[in-house]
Amino acid sequence: MNECVLIAPCHFGLEAVLKREIVDLGYEVILVEDGKVTFKGDEDAICRANMFLRTAERILLKVGSFKALDFDTLYNETYKLDWENYIPQDGRVWVTKANSIRSKLFATVNIQSVMKKAIASKLCKVYGLNTLPETGADYPLRVVLNKDEVTIGIDTSGESLHKRGYRQLTTKAPIEETLASALLMLTPWHHDRILADPFCGSGTFAIEAALMGLNIAPGINREFTAENWKNLLTRKNWYDAVTEANDLEIRDRKLQIYASDIDPNVLKLARKNASLAGVEEYINFRCAPAEKFAPKGDYGFIVTNPPYGQRLEDIETAKKIWAGFCEQFKLLPTWSCYVISPIAETEQIMGRKADKKRKIYNGMMKTDFYQFLGRKPRKDNENNSIRNN
Repeated sequence: MNECVLIAPCHFGLEAVLKREIVDLGYEVILVEDGKVTFKGDEDAICRANMFLRTAERILLKVGSFKALDFDTLYNETYKLDWENYIPQDGRVWVTKANSIRSKLFATVNIQSVMKKAIASKLCKVYGLNTLPETGADYPLRVVLNKDEVTIGIDTSGESLHKRGYRQLTTKAPIEETLASALLMLTPWHHDRILADPFCGSGTFAIEAALMGLNIAPGINREFTAENWKNLLTRKNWYDAVTEANDLEIRDRKLQIYASDIDPNVLKLARKNASLAGVEEYINFRCAPAEKFAPKGDYGFIVTNPPYGQRLEDIETAKKIWAGFCEQFKLLPTWSCYVISPIAETEQIMGRKADKKRKIYNGMMKTDFYQFLGRKPRKDNENNSIRNN
């Protein structure tokens, strides 16, 4: 396998962020669609995309696509694909997930069954077998039917890429690591500027910011399904990606990242997660209510996922908790605040109209990413955050 096509799913509304990441890695983007970005790569790209992309949910190796209006066509077109180029004789292959959107074929269980039969029949014929042994590595498939167009990809990642390996302990309503990274990338925050989260929960924003600030690859401490694909990838491909990641780390940077929460038990979880991520020493944790939020320094950034009634407190209690923080934010004219929230009254609670607003899906929940911008620094103060504090 040389050149291949890779598909990177992401949160709806964040495709442009992921596209920029892929281009920065040096790969050609072919197509940007709702919730995914398709790009060209090679064996190294599979490893590097899994290792370095902060906003992708997983990396799929595209096998093929075709149109299917009935199950006979689905079987036949699946059978025609060159499965032997991807699945070895002892490979364990199955359709782990199928999604159908505006398509005539919508029974996902039947879609999975038909495609599995077609693949097994094709591989048995190619390898001269009666049945597949399936004693080797896993090759899980993900299939999407969109307006009757079937797209098939082999999942190279395994567990979703938002599972970095550090968040073994979570609070009631954690934000995913991939979403947190994407939201941070939508702000002008840079490693030499102040960042704070007054509703830190399990610490995801602060930890992801520290990983970004130190240039630590998000996949450095986890495993991937494709590591076992000896027919497609070599250990050298993975060793090269790990070596590159280690070489790019910058551990001697001083960061000003602040994370606070009213619950001491929650803060303990956040500290533990930061420790597992290897960045605890770079984050200033504090047990405090949001209405006591009073950071030092000017021109800082607040990025936060405050409590809202659908998942935590009742909605009115959530608003009261949030309102206390908003009063404090009014005392910080040079600070900018970025809030992800599904609450329609967000701007009313904040006491001002957002300078920008972007629709984002947090799982299945429709939210907005509100951007309340502070006064801009003078040019001679642009990098004052660490120098003057």
